Amino acid sequence: MNSTTFAGWENFYVIVGSSAGALIGLQFVVMTLIAERINPTPETTGAFATPSVIHFGAVLLLSAMLSAPWHGIVTVALLWGFAGLIGIVYTIVVARRLRTQPQYKPVFEDWLCHVYLPFAAYAILVGSAFVARLYLRTVLFCVGAAALLLLFVGIHNAWDAATYVIAQGNQKSNGKK
Repeated sequence: MNSTTFAGWENFYVIVGSSAGALIGLQFVVMTLIAERINPTPETTGAFATPSVIHFGAVLLLSAMLSAPWHGIVTVALLWGFAGLIGIVYTIVVARRLRTQPQYKPVFEDWLCHVYLPFAAYAILVGSAFVARLYLRTVLFCVGAAALLLLFVGIHNAWDAATYVIAQGNQKSNGKK
């Protein structure tokens, strides 16, 4: 790996990483609003709110890892592959939580944005780690795409949670339950 391997990616990871960091803080505000308005169970919070923070944290971690001055691709590829493996396991846990939480019946969009898309992003990280030495340029785009997918999924899920809380508040104020 030469010094130009990550050239051009610095700005991408500064933008993506700082966005993820800011969104982690915003997610805490959303979770506070949720707790005040609908009093979610721990299972519901674990299924709908916590994954967004985890995905934003994964993006922040990827951005930090890929911004570090590595001397070779092998170490960083192993690290992002391991992060992807942890993400896959976590996504399976989220799927179980979605099925068992008592406050809301998930619809297809919930499964797509809380399970299928994050699983795909983490699987891309794992798969790209295996072929990083052979297809370095392509793999860097795959890792960047996985980071963006997790970022946008987190944004969608945080927005979805906020609009759900607003809708629930409007139903309660109109006398509906």
